[in-house]
Order: sequence, then C-alpha cells, then structure tokens
Amino acid sequence: MKKIHTHLLKGVAVCVGLALSFASCSNPLITDGEFSAGIGRGLNLNKTFTTSPSVYSYVCDGYNSTVGPISITQGQLIANGSTKSIYLVTLSGTQLKSNQATGIVNDLQAAMSIEGAYVNAIVNAIRSSVPKGSNLILAGHSLGGMVAQQVAGNGTIKSEYNVLNTVCFGSPLITFIWREGTIKRLGDTSDIVPILSVSSLFVITAVWNYTGLNRENGGYGTDLLGAHLRSYGRDDVWGRYDAVGVKYGNATIKVDTATRKWFAAPAGFNWKWSW
Repeated sequence: MKKIHTHLLKGVAVCVGLALSFASCSNPLITDGEFSAGIGRGLNLNKTFTTSPSVYSYVCDGYNSTVGPISITQGQLIANGSTKSIYLVTLSGTQLKSNQATGIVNDLQAAMSIEGAYVNAIVNAIRSSVPKGSNLILAGHSLGGMVAQQVAGNGTIKSEYNVLNTVCFGSPLITFIWREGTIKRLGDTSDIVPILSVSSLFVITAVWNYTGLNRENGGYGTDLLGAHLRSYGRDDVWGRYDAVGVKYGNATIKVDTATRKWFAAPAGFNWKWSW
C-alpha cells in the first residue's frame, strides 16, 4: 500500500509540474494584431506545408483565435506518389481563458489519460463538420498534442473516420489508449514537457515515451520555455521533418484556408478514462 501511495504522489507531482509548464503558453510566431488583420484566415487561399515547422505555425494560430483553439481545414496529403483528400485538425495548447477547456485542469486530465472537455469539444467539432469516412490528420502543440493522441484513440472517431497521422509538438506520451494511424512526437532536447506525464512513472511506458520521441537540439540550454514555444517553428532545427513529422520523409499537406473553420472548447466537467 505504501508503494501505491508513493506512485500516486509522484503522479500528482509530475502532473502539477506539467500544468505549470504549460500555463503561460502563447504563440511566438503571430501577434494578436497580425491575426486580427487576417493572417492565417484565408488571405492566401492555398497553403502548402512541406515541413513540420510550417504545420506548427498553422497550429499556433489557435493561440490567437478569439473563437476557440480548434480548427478544421480541407486539404490533400501527398506522399509516396499518392494523393488523399484529408481534413487537417489543429489544436493549440494551454491558455488560461475564461470558459475554455485549455487550463490546468485540462492538462491534468490529459496527463492522466482522462478524456475531458477539450477532447469532447474536438470530437463534436469533427462530427459536426467532417463527413463520416473522411481521412483525418491531427496536429497539436503541448496540451493540443496530448488531446490529439486521445482523439486518435477515441472510439467514436475511430469508428467513423480514418485517422492517418497525428503530429505532436512538445507533448508527452498519452498511454493506455489504442490509437489509430501514425503518431509522431517532436521534442526539443531542452523542452522537458514531452517527458512530463504519468507515462514517465513506470518502466515500460517510460521507455515507450523516450523511444517514441524525436529529439533535436535547438540550442536553448536552460531556456526551457523558449524551447517549448519557439523551437518547433524553426526550419534549421526541424526542417528535415516532413508535414506529418517523419524525418527525411516526403509528405506534403496542401490546404484551402478558405475552408478553415474554428471551434470553441467550452470548459466542462465531463470525465472519461482513455482506456
């Protein structure tokens, strides 16, 4: 019993550290003024992502959205000589906004593999705007990457859609879920967030967490927050990773930003274990 209590205390400590690390996340790439002026909202109707940093920039638009942290855009995935129609679902991370499910409680839920209000909002957004049977690509930063993993393992999504890829920027491994498609997690060597989850507490899942993390050194040293926020937008660090997070891959994503739709993620208290 004492050993179980020790594991629980360690779990709480890790989750609190995770939440505090996320609490001040914001988009370093686009200012509020630029976003309100229309950047990322369809001025360039056709946008092509050839590298992971270009996808990260698109994900970060959610930090400046006044509507919500979830966006869905129609597009195409071009890889290995084939083209598939897809819907790109982007998910920004922690923000302390009134009545938005991107706060510390949501960090803790995701870290413990609990499907909370953010996951519920994503599932509802997809089901309300994407035809059943469609191909999905999920991309998220920090908390957004955590809930992206949960959505890839959500029973409703797996039964109604085809999750092809999930790309996570600076996100820990979410365990105990059977996820559909290919998961790629990118983590700067100075970013400690990708190893801060319950998965780090147990030997088997800790090995899974570390071995499944693609690491690159952005030169941030002890600037942990800088690594967490800015590294993933740098082509000199992550430019060798393609649009779905594969190192030296050839996947390209083309989207029509005129089709981009934004969705809110209202705060709530629905809890469901991701098993």
